[in-house]
Amino acid sequence: MDEKIDITPWTEKYRPKKLDDIIGQADIISSLKSFAAAKNMPHLLFAGPPGCGKTTATLALANELYGDRRSECLLEMNASDERGIDVVRGKIKDFARTIALADVPFKLIFLDEADSLTSDAQSALRRTMEMYVSATRFILGANYSSKIIEPIQSRCSVFRFTQLDDVQASKMIERISKGEGLKVEEDAKKALIYVSDGDMRKLVNALQGAALHSKTISEKSVYKYASRARPKEILEMMQLALDGKFKEARKNLHELIINYGLSGEDVLVQMFREIDNVKIDERSKADLIDRIGEYNFRVVEGANEVIQLEACLAQLMKVGLDVRESKK
Repeated sequence: MDEKIDITPWTEKYRPKKLDDIIGQADIISSLKSFAAAKNMPHLLFAGPPGCGKTTATLALANELYGDRRSECLLEMNASDERGIDVVRGKIKDFARTIALADVPFKLIFLDEADSLTSDAQSALRRTMEMYVSATRFILGANYSSKIIEPIQSRCSVFRFTQLDDVQASKMIERISKGEGLKVEEDAKKALIYVSDGDMRKLVNALQGAALHSKTISEKSVYKYASRARPKEILEMMQLALDGKFKEARKNLHELIINYGLSGEDVLVQMFREIDNVKIDERSKADLIDRIGEYNFRVVEGANEVIQLEACLAQLMKVGLDVRESKK
């Protein structure tokens, strides 16, 4: 009989089940462990960028509170899918007003991307949080806490999640490589940390993509399957434009788009990350950031990507020309 193949995505396979297993966010995890021990907690607002552990922390807390009865006592919803007032008045309210049957005297509702809720829906949610607080606690996940109305924020303990640092990312790479029997080269580790940019979900997906073809993970495979260019390739393109070699810079840009399948926004974000390594003065670097920000806005708003990227390179060439003129 054939051995059953595990097709579970690694983001789920290696998602920590307990609070103690979570990498990073030490202060937040300490507070959540106290809530679990006391079997009591306020409403919570988890704010922070994607992939920093908001969902993982919620599920681990629910595991510690409810054990095998988690599915009965936890309602998970994504507000970006269901963001109207009818959802708050219907599905959320129906779950919130029923009594928990577990040892813990309340149930949990986890509303991810709560900052996507409309203002009317947030106002209705505030009232629901007040009315059913004896039977239900809410955990709201948000990328931007400023988009959550003040009446809700004042009813929650706010925990601000931060992006994962290089040490924490390395720990996750080691955990997965040990579990999957992978050999991750040192340059590949640096590449994984670079492409993830503090997002654990991106890191795990990039590692799984590279591991599909070989148990030995190289720098080249990481950049290829993460659809990211090597930093030095982006830097070389930028430096060519600054040196007045526009045709060569333009050629490099087209090769990057073809070889890595990069979108316009991907290229601009990587250009922004390489600003510190460009050989120009600080004032010119500030000018470059301003120009890149403008072209990123245009691309996000729907302008032609290739035209905007080439125009951005033209602006880099002008900045380089100004630098050379100022030295004369």
